[in-house]
Amino acid sequence: MILCVVQARVSSSRLPGKVLKPILGKPMIIHELERLQRSKRIDKIVLATSQDKSDDELAKIVAANDVEVYRGSLGDVLDRYYQCAKEYQPEHVVRITGDCPVIDWQIVDAVIERHLREENDYTVTTEEFPDGLDTEIFCFSALKRAWEEAHLPSEREHVTQYFRKHAEIFRIGHMECKQNLNSMRWTVDEPQDFEFIQKVYEELYPLNADFSMVDILRLLEHRPDFLAINQGIQRNEGLQKSLREDEELEKRK
Repeated sequence: MILCVVQARVSSSRLPGKVLKPILGKPMIIHELERLQRSKRIDKIVLATSQDKSDDELAKIVAANDVEVYRGSLGDVLDRYYQCAKEYQPEHVVRITGDCPVIDWQIVDAVIERHLREENDYTVTTEEFPDGLDTEIFCFSALKRAWEEAHLPSEREHVTQYFRKHAEIFRIGHMECKQNLNSMRWTVDEPQDFEFIQKVYEELYPLNADFSMVDILRLLEHRPDFLAINQGIQRNEGLQKSLREDEELEKRK
C-alpha cells in the first residue's frame, strides 16, 4: 500500500491561514488534494494536521470533502507522520506539504515509480524542479527508524532531514528535472506567492482543472510578468531556520 500524507496547519508563521485561503471559491488545500486524487499510484490520501484548536476548521473542511484526517503533534511533525502512517500500515509513504497547490500528480507518480523500481528507502525530487512541486516517498520501515533515532529540531520538524543526513544507512534516489527550473517559485509561503498562484489558477483552471507543470510553463512563456510577482524570496526559509536552531542546540551542549 502506498499512503500519501499531506501535512498542513493553519498557524503558519509567514502567511497564517494560507491553506484555507480561497482560490476561485475553493480552499487552497482542497484544490491540492483534488490534484493528488488523480494519481494512479497512490492508494490512499490522508491529511495530517495538529491537535491544536487552530486546526479545527481545517480538519472539518477536509473531512467534509471526503478525505480522512489525522491529528497529532503540532511541532513534532516527524511524530505526526509516523503516528499517522502507523494507523494504516503502508509499505511506502508519500510526503506532500499543504502549501503546494499546483502539485503535479504525474510527477508524483514518476517519483513513486522510480522509488519502487530502484528499491530505495527514500526518493525525492531535486531542487531543479520549481519550488512547489516537491515530492518525497520513503519506506515505512525507514520512517520508523527516523522516528526512533532523530533528535535535532530540524529532523523532527521537517520529517525527511534524517534521511538526507544519513545516506550511509539509507538507499536514496533522486528524480531530476529535464531542465533547471530552480528559480521558479510555485509554493505558497508569502502573500506574493498566493497572488502568483491565484493568477495561474485564473488562467488555467477554467480551461483544464488538471493543468500540469508543462501547462504552467507554457503560460509563463506568454505571461513572463507573472514571474516577477514573487521573485527574490528565499527557498526553504523554514528549513534554514531549523538548521540554525540545530547549531544553537549543539553549541549549548
